[in-house]
Amino acid sequence: MAKKPGIPKGTRDFSPTEVARRQYIMQTIRHGFEKFGFHPIETPSFENLDTLLGKYGEEGDRLIFKILNSGDYLSKVDDAALESKNSLKLTNQISEKALRYDLTVPFARYVVMHQNELDFPFKRYQMQPVWRADRPQKGRFREFYQCDADVIGSKSLWQEVEFVTLYDRVFTALGVHGVTIKLNNRKILAGIAEVIDASDKLIDFTVALDKLDKIGEDGVKAEMIEKGIAAESIAKVQALFNFTGTFEEKLGKLRVMLASSEEGLKGVEELAFVGKEIELIGLQTAKLNLDVTLARGLNYYTGAIFEIGAPDTVQMGSIGGGGRYDDLTGIFGLKDMSGVGISFGLDRIYLVMEELNLFPETVSTSSKVMFLNMGEEEMSYGVQAVMKLRDAGIRTEVYPDKAKVGKQFQFADKKGIPYAVLVGSQEMADQKYTLKELASGEQQVLSLEELIAKLK
Repeated sequence: MAKKPGIPKGTRDFSPTEVARRQYIMQTIRHGFEKFGFHPIETPSFENLDTLLGKYGEEGDRLIFKILNSGDYLSKVDDAALESKNSLKLTNQISEKALRYDLTVPFARYVVMHQNELDFPFKRYQMQPVWRADRPQKGRFREFYQCDADVIGSKSLWQEVEFVTLYDRVFTALGVHGVTIKLNNRKILAGIAEVIDASDKLIDFTVALDKLDKIGEDGVKAEMIEKGIAAESIAKVQALFNFTGTFEEKLGKLRVMLASSEEGLKGVEELAFVGKEIELIGLQTAKLNLDVTLARGLNYYTGAIFEIGAPDTVQMGSIGGGGRYDDLTGIFGLKDMSGVGISFGLDRIYLVMEELNLFPETVSTSSKVMFLNMGEEEMSYGVQAVMKLRDAGIRTEVYPDKAKVGKQFQFADKKGIPYAVLVGSQEMADQKYTLKELASGEQQVLSLEELIAKLK
């Protein structure tokens, strides 16, 4: 007996309806990107392993899907590596490539390789799949799409302002109202670490703090202590675990907390600029929130950090995020090339829109009309009209087999096709077509021109 086929955990098949809905989201995001002056690029699905390793922190490196070298990949491995059973040492000898983990690092590599062809600041968007060896759960997959936009070659904070408004406009266009645009700054986090004498443990501190909404205050403190941050140091920033107030009020509290940190205060003023300009511009449906626990445990963020929270009525993790990276291209030899970028989480946005029933009824792959098969002669007459309808931009299909009329109507109904065309001897004699609306049962006898006009 043949084994039942399956797909790897964390991956999915998509039905025609799901594909249509995903394309609707992507088209809306793409339209937003292009309105804000971004241009599309694409990069390979896999990169050299050394391009990706070391760019996402220790946790991120573990989630990179490595690709085995072609051929007898063990033949060049030294005996010591095999006997040690050290997977990290072995990986370097049997794998030279990996599936991309995100779109930002490949973008940095792209900029370095094509720097002489680009005009800076360079604004790009990219909508392609990425892969992470993560534990699958609701809203988290091992293969998923990212929809990214980045500006590289400018340190201006107006870029951060632009991205906040871009998020607001795109989610408004999708009908996802009430998202929270969470904003923080890595300079503030560095300042906090400096104030508690833990600058050498900045990454450990921020990675733990970023988990506050997942493991709670006690869990975060326990992880910090485990990483060597003293309990009395953590106590100095106890206020962080219940940081409330308006955007301005939070800025005021941070100015007091970070009074002794020049870097921390610089981060506060950067956030103050963004907040002031957003207040002047105004957001359509999103809310802006200063979230000092927001860290996003990625090594390359150096300034602003973005994260998008779904509407309060939906239980979902972040549906977008990003931040500023002052010298990401420096790891590839191009120094002092500041950039800032954001990403839309397509798969999670889909789940939010599905739960809130936000997809328009017009988002469908169904044909508008189906021609019934009443016989060879009738089909020959009808197909000529079919091509005219298609040329007019009307989704039209033909039932291929001569079957009972009831079966053909049932087929069209199951597929959600609203109209059917019947052709018999009378229609052919009169050069007409009978159009039936399946929902109401109403029928009209129309000329080809009238048929096209009706269906358009």
